[in-house]
Amino acid sequence: MSTLAADYERTDMGTIQIAPEVIEIIAGLATIEIQGVAGMSGGFAGGIAELLGRKNLSKGVKVEVGQREAAVDVSIIVEYGNRIPEIASEIQRNVKRSIETMTGLQVIEVNVHIHDVHFKSTEKPEAEDVLLRVK
Repeated sequence: MSTLAADYERTDMGTIQIAPEVIEIIAGLATIEIQGVAGMSGGFAGGIAELLGRKNLSKGVKVEVGQREAAVDVSIIVEYGNRIPEIASEIQRNVKRSIETMTGLQVIEVNVHIHDVHFKSTEKPEAEDVLLRVK
């Protein structure tokens, strides 16, 4: 979907258009800035892009953009031990503020979907290290 420039975005030199992908990237970056977010949950397409060596900055973000408004859905993975409602509220505030400041669009909603919890794993000794200690 392409965003059509609103009347206030028309200048003497032309119009200003912001692609939805730009808003997705802004929302994704604003989300991962929040402490307690382990990562974004992007599904199959996001995983393929990363396998091909491309960093997908809009992974786990879906936007609907109108001429003056935007609605955002972010899918995240939370680090274990954090309060999920607090993290979700911080994400909502940060995403809304970032998009509105950078684009001038009014964010009407930010929906946060928690898809997983990330546990900090304890490092296991490598098999070779174990064999060396046994000898």
